[in-house]
Order: sequence, then C-alpha cells, then structure tokens
Amino acid sequence: MRSVTTESTGAPPTKQSWRFPATFWTANGAELFERAAYYGVTIALAMYLTDRIGFSDVKAGWVAGSFTALLYLMPTFSGIMADKIGFRRALLLAFGLLTVGYAVLGAGGWERLPIVQRKLVAVAALGVVMFGGSIIKPVISGTVAKCSDAAHRARAFSIFYAVVNIGAFTGKSAAAPLRQQLGLEYISYYSALMSFCALLLVAVRYRDVDRRGSDKTVRAALEQLWKAVTNFRFGCLILIVAGFWTIQHQLYASMPKYILRLLGAGARPEWLANINPLVVILLVVPVTHLVRRWKPVNTVGLALLIIPISALSVGLSPQLQALVGGGNVALPGVALHPVTVMVVIGIALQGVGECFLSPKFLEFASKQAPPGEVGLYMGYTHLSSFFAYFFGFVISGYLLDAYCPDPNTLPEPVRQQWQLAVAGGAPLPQEYAHAHYIWYVFAGIGVAAFIALLVFKLVTEALDRRRGRSAPSA
Repeated sequence: MRSVTTESTGAPPTKQSWRFPATFWTANGAELFERAAYYGVTIALAMYLTDRIGFSDVKAGWVAGSFTALLYLMPTFSGIMADKIGFRRALLLAFGLLTVGYAVLGAGGWERLPIVQRKLVAVAALGVVMFGGSIIKPVISGTVAKCSDAAHRARAFSIFYAVVNIGAFTGKSAAAPLRQQLGLEYISYYSALMSFCALLLVAVRYRDVDRRGSDKTVRAALEQLWKAVTNFRFGCLILIVAGFWTIQHQLYASMPKYILRLLGAGARPEWLANINPLVVILLVVPVTHLVRRWKPVNTVGLALLIIPISALSVGLSPQLQALVGGGNVALPGVALHPVTVMVVIGIALQGVGECFLSPKFLEFASKQAPPGEVGLYMGYTHLSSFFAYFFGFVISGYLLDAYCPDPNTLPEPVRQQWQLAVAGGAPLPQEYAHAHYIWYVFAGIGVAAFIALLVFKLVTEALDRRRGRSAPSA
C-alpha cells in the first residue's frame, strides 16, 4: 500500500494553509472516537470497580491507578511495535483490542457472575484496554507529525489537541445520562461502540504513512528510559510536577465518588469534570501570552501554588454550608448545594493552574537535560503523569475508605440514614462528617510540591555556582 507523507524536504512553503492529507483527518477522527471512549470510562472507572465489580475503595484505587499509569508508560514500547508492523495495522489492532476490552469490561459487571470472576474479568479487560490504548498514543501523534511539514506542524497539532478536548468533553458528557438511565456498565458498552466506529474509520480511510528512520529497539528504549529517570535534575522535576497532576487527576479518582456519596445518584460529577477543559480552552491562549516573557520556573511555580488552593477550596464546603445555614447557594437562575459550588470552584482553579503549567513546563524540563540530549529527555516528560495517576488513585482509595466510605459497606441502619440524607430527609451519617479531609490531604501534597520546587531551584543554582558555571535560565 502506498504511504503518505508531507514532511518537508526543503524550505518551508511561504504560504501556510489548513489543508492536510486525508490520512491526517482520518487519524484525528479516530482520535476523537478514542478519547470519547477513554474519558467516558475513566470518569466512571473508580465507581464501576466498586459498585459493579465488587472491589473495595482501596483495591479499586490500586487497580485503576495501575491501569491509568501504565497507559502513560507503555507507549514507549508499544510505539516500537507500531513502527515494525506499520501504523495502519497497529491502529486496526489497537481499536480491535479496545472494542473487545471495553465490551468485556461492561460484561464483567453482570451480577450473576461470582464476585471473584467479576474481578478477574475486569482486570483482564483493563489490561486489554491498556495495551490497545498505549498503541494509539504514539501512532496518532506520529501520523499528525508525518502528515505535516515543519511550517505547518504547529497548526496540525493545534487541530489534534482541539480534537482531544472535544473527544474528552463528549465522553464525559455522555457518561452521566448512561449511568443514570441505563447503568454503569453501559458506559463501557458506549466506549466499545466508539472504539468500533474508530476501527471502521481506520479500515476504510486510513493510508499508511512513511516510517523511514523508525528503528529503535526495546533495549534502546529501556536504556534511554533509565538514563532519563536517573538524571538528578530531570527526575526531581518530574516527581515535583507529578504533585500538580496528582491533584488534577482527582477529577477521576476522588471527585465522582465524593460527589455521589454526599449528594446522591442524581448528581452529575461527569459534567462537573468538563469544567476543567472548558477553562483551559478559554484561558490557555491569553495566559500563554501573559507569561511569554516569564521565566519557566516562575510560571511552573505559580501553577504549583494554585493547585493546592484548588484542593483546599473543595475542602471548604462545610464552611460554606454553615454560612448559608445548611441550604443551597442561590445563584442567578440556579440553586446549588455548597459541595457542588466548592467543587466547581476547585475544578476551575485546576484549569487555571494548568494554563500556567502547560506553556512553560516543557521548556523548564528541557533545561534540566544535559547538552545535546534535550530531545531524548523531552520524550519522557509524560512520566509525571505516570507517577501522578498511580499514586493519585492509590491515595484516593485509602482516603475515600477512611473519610467518605462506600455506603454499601456500612451497617444497615447507617446505610438507611445515608439513603434518607441524600434524598434530603436526614443529615448524613457521622461516617461522612470528615469527608472534606480528603481535600486537605491533597492540598498538603500540592504545598509539598511547591516547597520542593523552591528547594530544587535553590539546590540546582548552588550546584551550578559550585561547579563554576552559570545556572540555566529557568
């Protein structure tokens, strides 16, 4: 099959356009379906693992954390396989795995299955989804790069990132009515359908791209990964910024259960989670313009200062509830529960922090790489999300179990009181009196990350002075 490529072989064209090869648009269409599938399941995954599969909050945190974390580590290796077999075959394999994986994940919630079998089926299905999803990441982004020349690459990736956000918004929006009207397992079936649509699109419309020069081996990838994580400056920065993403990822780990357990099944945490991408879409361009002359360390530091405030805001819902006398907060055209109001504020602040972090983090990280190895190290900046997803979900499981427990694990009289409470007929049981402590812990993680960045800056500047060379412009 003839491959397509528009990579520049000479001087960039003088006139830019928004025209790209058909394969570029096919890849972006497939990405939209894949993101809708992924975020539909991810926003409900922690709930599904406890409510349908039967895991405790703690074990669900370990399972979900491992799944989401490996999705950010495996592309380093699955991308090598995609280069060997071809992008088209890789995408067909990936979307086939995703279709089967999501469908089996939904079927795993069948109540007639013994609980042990449900858990085994769910873990196996998530493993299939993880492997399939890890192929998508490098292949789609690789297609975008291969289908654009140097002059048009920024535009190509701006389209790609817009498609990612549209897909994420769509998936989370669809999850709420599916959960409320049909059941949690139908979110997985929806994701299977989205993956199947992507499979058909790739089968009919995708033409392979030129992959010349893609000859990396697994051994080389492992050696490069080890080199990056053992670099003192780079490794420290990745762990520090993981503190930011640990809090941001509570959109999926803690927030859905927190909202539903305090307010009942009528709440829609899936829609609340969409506040984050909405804020980013609205503010990322003006914020990027605002900080264009700032030092990277200052913008990253401001993001790390905002993120603990976002977590603290969610934790202040009892104070707002006391302020309004236990009722709803009257806003123009709507009355919201104090918990909802503070969650909205917290998520919006997360989005603002992300707008400050995104423009400068890669630049800051690049300055930690040894001379001549910037490209290698930039390929592993995603490790911050690997650590954040894993520890974020695991910590969330323990905190939910301690302060905002699964109602189904409570004694029957307490569970009945909880049912009355979320229906508006009684106060919440004492077991939920300190649910907001969850967010104090995450605020503490954010503060620790901010302090760690200050220490990192002081230490690296001192080391540079001791070695008799000027510090990198951070």
